[in-house]
Amino acid sequence: MKFGLQINRFDWSGAPDSIGPKLAEIAGTAEAAGFDSLWVMDHYYQIDPGLGSKDDPMLEAYSALNFIAAVTERVRLGVMVTGVVYRHPGFLIKQVSTLDVLSGGRANFGIGAAWYWQEAKGLGFPFPSTSERFEQLEEVLKLAKQVWAGDFSPFEGKHYKLEAPINSPQPITKPHPPILIGGEGEKKTLRLVAQYGDACDLFATNGVASAAKKLAILRDHCEALGRDYDEIEKTVLGPIDLSSDGLSPSEAVDEIGQFAEIGIQHYIISIPNVSEIEPIERFGREVRSKF
Repeated sequence: MKFGLQINRFDWSGAPDSIGPKLAEIAGTAEAAGFDSLWVMDHYYQIDPGLGSKDDPMLEAYSALNFIAAVTERVRLGVMVTGVVYRHPGFLIKQVSTLDVLSGGRANFGIGAAWYWQEAKGLGFPFPSTSERFEQLEEVLKLAKQVWAGDFSPFEGKHYKLEAPINSPQPITKPHPPILIGGEGEKKTLRLVAQYGDACDLFATNGVASAAKKLAILRDHCEALGRDYDEIEKTVLGPIDLSSDGLSPSEAVDEIGQFAEIGIQHYIISIPNVSEIEPIERFGREVRSKF
């Protein structure tokens, strides 16, 4: 089992002055504690309701990851997950490629169809219908595969037209940064994972039975498309709270073990009190070490 840490809030004491030093401390501690990957969200507003208020501090994802790349050496880095509506695909591919080059080949490409319409409306981003966003998502996946394969010929889709999608330098990671497609939609999202993805991302909060059902549906899509199901990394995302009000380490080990039994290979956690640092160390010492 691999483990990732998603950093999903920056409303730490002393912000904004404290954000840079604290983020560096969190990233360095997580790497030392044995985490395999670090992730940030792709939001411009904090998720409200859910994680805080709309006007809580929120960093732009790829700027934050390039910063984290400079203070770490080993962990893979990704956005959990980029909303397709927030960047033109030519620019997005360039951002991911740049992260991969500057980090020495440690970028992951997390992407999804986006859902947080309030921030899009508030900041003036287009937010088309669900069906159109999924069309855009598939075009971006096709374009990324084309460009990262070294094909810079014109791309013409329904939503995007690029006359010369040159991408230099290309990523260090070969054949390309692993593509993680976020979401659990059974008809569209999991089909896109089977066709284009290197990893899926399910929600641990929905439970083991739900994750098992989604994996079975993913397997069916793979069979229909002739894709090897075992090529796709199976991940889940969920909170792990080891505070006095949360899980004990043994309970966390048991919960994660249940996901491992159904085939989950990469458990990405968020820690509510991550800025206190000790919970990261405790997870590494008392949970990560058991796998």
